[in-house]
Amino acid sequence: MAKIKRALISVSNKSGVVEIAQALADNGVEILSTGGTAKMLRDAGLTVMDVSEYTGFPEMMDGRIKTLHPKVHGALLGKRSNPAHMSKMQEHGIIPIDMVIVNLYPFEETVAKDGCTLDDAIENIDIGGPTMLRSSAKNYEDVSVIIDPVDYERVLKEMTESGGSVSVDTNFYLAKKVFKRTAEYDSAITAYLANVSL
Repeated sequence: MAKIKRALISVSNKSGVVEIAQALADNGVEILSTGGTAKMLRDAGLTVMDVSEYTGFPEMMDGRIKTLHPKVHGALLGKRSNPAHMSKMQEHGIIPIDMVIVNLYPFEETVAKDGCTLDDAIENIDIGGPTMLRSSAKNYEDVSVIIDPVDYERVLKEMTESGGSVSVDTNFYLAKKVFKRTAEYDSAITAYLANVSL
């Protein structure tokens, strides 16, 4: 089990996020973040690096482009046990991201509101979130990915007991939750769009 050194945090549901970020920072974990999450963490006194500062590429298109970058996905998908992967990461200045805490734009809640327009629904289809989640979950042997605030306590307890690491068993449990949630999310989008005509 490798020690968690760097975490990317970007959440719509901000319940408990300051507390887990503070606990990670207290364990020497560097925090990357975006947008409203970064502001919230800074307002709480935490040191945060913007993802745009790490990638050298600005957020753009009303926030549609934030984390869709090789320096993010290479950092998540690179297998730490594969020398060729690690060599490419080093060559391109890709620093491993060991933990991702992400939950998705509230698509289901948005379309359930009276007066929700198609434009409202489309803008609440998360792209970067599911992509980061799937990249992290695919590489569960090396990356801890948390989509559900319910799991914050479990992960922090394990890190405390292990000196800053998360077991592969726990990572696999977390990865399965990710794929379940992203499947549900895509199903909700599909169901909504099936009932819309232009």
